[in-house]
Amino acid sequence: MAWYTADVTYTTDRDKLAAVRPAHRDYLRGLVDQGIVVAAGPWADDLGGFVVYQVEDRAQLDKVLAEDPYSTEGVAAKRDVREWDIRMGSWLPQ
Repeated sequence: MAWYTADVTYTTDRDKLAAVRPAHRDYLRGLVDQGIVVAAGPWADDLGGFVVYQVEDRAQLDKVLAEDPYSTEGVAAKRDVREWDIRMGSWLPQ
């Protein structure tokens, strides 16, 4: 399994963001249930958000990102994705 983070910058269209947010959150809840999303939420200024993913590989992550309503509806203006080499924390198996 691989860990990835996605730092998302939202579109400046606040109406579009508000309209798509419920579908995006429903999508992420499904990924939480599958163990793919470990943590997610908007930055305090609500100009973007951050998500931690655990997936098989980058190909799976790319598929997950492509199906996100923030992608399909053009809310994610930018995403900085990085593979994360976690060494400590409660997310790791004991």
